[in-house]
Amino acid sequence: MEKIVGIFISMFGGLKSLPFGKELIVFIISLMPILELRGGLLAASFLNLDPIKSYIICIIGNIIPVPFILWFINSILKSMRNSKYKKIKGIAKWLDKKVDKHKGQIEKFGFWGLVLFVGIPLPGTGAWTGCLIASVLEMDRKKSFIATMIGILMASIIMMLISFGLLKFIIG
Repeated sequence: MEKIVGIFISMFGGLKSLPFGKELIVFIISLMPILELRGGLLAASFLNLDPIKSYIICIIGNIIPVPFILWFINSILKSMRNSKYKKIKGIAKWLDKKVDKHKGQIEKFGFWGLVLFVGIPLPGTGAWTGCLIASVLEMDRKKSFIATMIGILMASIIMMLISFGLLKFIIG
């Protein structure tokens, strides 16, 4: 993950010269699938930003896509599956496989399964994938939104401890 975050920091490196450029880089990374707030907090640490300000920026960046995914992803996936373009169908197929791989965990435990899926920062988990799975499983959107928010807060605390080295300070 550190290498990917480093690549994105380099890609958006020109933004550093702006008054809030480093914060903008962290915000953009937090919006992105796969990286999300985990990548945003790592980027903030690499960019030597204030931990509390970074924490808030990353949470906001990670929350913004959630309602759009919960309310619109099924329609988008349906269109992608029916597309005449192989690449778009391929992306839909890849997303379907991702859902199939993880849906059992969420299906089995429902609300709390979604909380844990989003909240435990492991590869392939997070708000984007959690919302995708919740939508495909046709879980209640309001409950899914709340579960995702709790998961984001959980993941943010864990990643804050890891990204800013506070865990080392606490453990000794």
